[in-house]
Amino acid sequence: MTTESAAAAARATVHGYPRQGPNRELKKAVEGYWKGRVTAGALRETAAELRRSTWRQLADAGIHEVPTGDFSYYDHVLDTSVMVGAIPARHRAAVEADALDGYFAMARGTQDAAPLEMTKWFDTNYHYLVPEVGPDTVFTADPGKQLDEVREALALGLAPRPVLVGPVTYLLLAKPAPAADPGFDPLTLLDRLLPVYASVLADLRAAGAEWVQLDEPALVQDRTPAELNAAARAYRELGGTGDRPRLLVASYFDRLGEALPVLAKAPVDGLALDFTGPAAANLDDLAAVGGLPGKRLVAGVVSGRNVWLNDYEKSLSTLGTLLGLADRVDVSSSCSLLHVPLDAAAERDIDPQVARWLTFARQKTAEVVTLARALAQGTDTIAAELAANRAGLASRAGSALTHDPSVRARAAAVTEADARRSQPYRERAAAQRAHLRLPLLPTTTIGSFPQTPELRAARAGLRAGTVGADAYERRIEAEIREVVAFQEKAGLDVLVHGEPERNDMVQYFAEQLTGYLATQHGWVQSYGTRYVRPPVLAGDISRPEPMTVRWTAYAQSLTDRPVKAMLTGPVTMLAWSFVRDDQPLGETARQVALALRDEVNDLEAAGSSVIQVDEPALRETLPLRATDHAAYLAWATEAFRLTTSGVRPDTQVHTHMCYAEFGDVLQAIDDLDADVISLEAARSHMGIAAELAAAGYPREAGPGVYDIHSPRVPDEAETASLIERALRSVPAERLWINPDCGLKTRTWPEVRPALGHMTAAARRVRDRLSRPGA
Repeated sequence: MTTESAAAAARATVHGYPRQGPNRELKKAVEGYWKGRVTAGALRETAAELRRSTWRQLADAGIHEVPTGDFSYYDHVLDTSVMVGAIPARHRAAVEADALDGYFAMARGTQDAAPLEMTKWFDTNYHYLVPEVGPDTVFTADPGKQLDEVREALALGLAPRPVLVGPVTYLLLAKPAPAADPGFDPLTLLDRLLPVYASVLADLRAAGAEWVQLDEPALVQDRTPAELNAAARAYRELGGTGDRPRLLVASYFDRLGEALPVLAKAPVDGLALDFTGPAAANLDDLAAVGGLPGKRLVAGVVSGRNVWLNDYEKSLSTLGTLLGLADRVDVSSSCSLLHVPLDAAAERDIDPQVARWLTFARQKTAEVVTLARALAQGTDTIAAELAANRAGLASRAGSALTHDPSVRARAAAVTEADARRSQPYRERAAAQRAHLRLPLLPTTTIGSFPQTPELRAARAGLRAGTVGADAYERRIEAEIREVVAFQEKAGLDVLVHGEPERNDMVQYFAEQLTGYLATQHGWVQSYGTRYVRPPVLAGDISRPEPMTVRWTAYAQSLTDRPVKAMLTGPVTMLAWSFVRDDQPLGETARQVALALRDEVNDLEAAGSSVIQVDEPALRETLPLRATDHAAYLAWATEAFRLTTSGVRPDTQVHTHMCYAEFGDVLQAIDDLDADVISLEAARSHMGIAAELAAAGYPREAGPGVYDIHSPRVPDEAETASLIERALRSVPAERLWINPDCGLKTRTWPEVRPALGHMTAAARRVRDRLSRPGA
């Protein structure tokens, strides 16, 4: 095909779309179903209407193929486990009794059966449910969900392209089932899994799907020759199947590297590649392997992960180069638009000058369509759009918001000594023990407590102007008094104020820092029905005034026990925001760290002896390629130390991390130089404690003993068992007892007994250790 004909064939598509609906209708329906207020039929109809509305909107905007199969009640990886029949033994009876209830049991757990483990989807803040497989796993095809959605789209007169997690990525993400040997490699099940995928593909073809997209993002990570050979074998087999739709293999988030020639040679019909951020290297790599002659290329030139205006001229330059490298070039987002909010036009409170820089899912769809039109028909057809695009980019580059000389001067003046504590850890630890006088196995929580409907209503009333500031503050004080009193009665050793004033652990701080923008409707799915509104980090960062000191000091005034102050760390402030892309991340992190340093120092001056700076995103933000790790970890750990290093030796600095694979960053965790770290461990069976021991981690640690992302309430014996397991790896004098994460998402009827069991279990084990000969 000539370049001219390839350009003429260019069409617009996207990898996937936000699921929740404009007013989070899906969240409300699912949670209503859990509470018994919404029937299964009503839930299904809400979901079907959301799908129909999304597909119609995409088609009306100019999208040629609509993605199906990406919609989910909870998580698309869990949907894949259902599709291939990988149901854990402990949930099979529930699934057989009622498929929908069994599905949610796998996601959330029941009092009798733990849920699937949950962790981050590559380097995003989306959480997926980890598949469990073992040598005895028998895969069986269950394509009902995917087939139903294809039929729904066809009934609307649309061209569906089912989107499935690819078989190689599915197994690379999987973990050995609890009963399996921990050394079991799930990838050894590939030959058992491929016939099931082939069966699903044949069914989709019979239902009317011309193309099917198989997502293989795991192949952008460093892969062994054996893993690359497995990918080659998988697509040789699936591509060689006669009764199948055309196959589009998709990757995103980084460059494919050594996996690119493997997929380029495979007997599939097209590749979807990311050409944004670090994945821009795919352009040169694709040319180096000779392109994709005879195949379709779906070019992801509009970022599906940030909210900034696309640079049309840069994207068109990339697309122009790609025209000579494939039989047909289509234009797309870089990945699913699941990772961005729905519609920037809904934001009424953002300065119009700034609003023109922002693109959410609907606007990104329009960008994809515009670029496809320019590629197919020439740039003259988008002259007005090009002019507006240039003006928007220039407005952002020249804005005073993006360049504050005083902030930049302060960041430039930072020295290595500014990011170091005044004494080494061993000396600090002794000073802290003498100062705090805590018992063996001290108990605490991670920070947040349940936010009641009354508290949320008061916050909404404050925003709406129906609740006055004085009345709201009295409400916050009442919540803090209740939380402090409960913790004292429950027997916790280090208390927290419960964070009743906070809407979100990042947004709360962003709203008080310069350079950040908050949205009103910018909801993004984090996991299940949990949605967050990531703030937009648009400019240089500073802290005009204290943010948390008043409420922490008030809580401390109510008790003689230490109250732990709570902050969100600089890396997490970046990772859980839509961060600016016009300067290196390390520079932005240093600005945020200096703003937080001021807060830490003010907290200490106000009497805080324990200060926790949460960094759950440290592992999440780790680059997907090992060659990029060292540079990232250097600035990330420096930013944390810069935040915390201005305090006295006897002030105890904590950090917290959760729901990620920490094995790759254990040295970096030590390099943070925190005094205590708390980590998620209950759902992952205390594995992190053994990893800390194997790495020789020398500091105090609190591997979680209560899974807060499940409605289960573990009893005292179960909690004590987890503590005993932790003690196999962490010495008693360095072990803390705490939940996995904050308690904001739980209810008081769950939290009261769970924490009561936790403190009782700690006392039980503490008593055992105090006996002679223990």
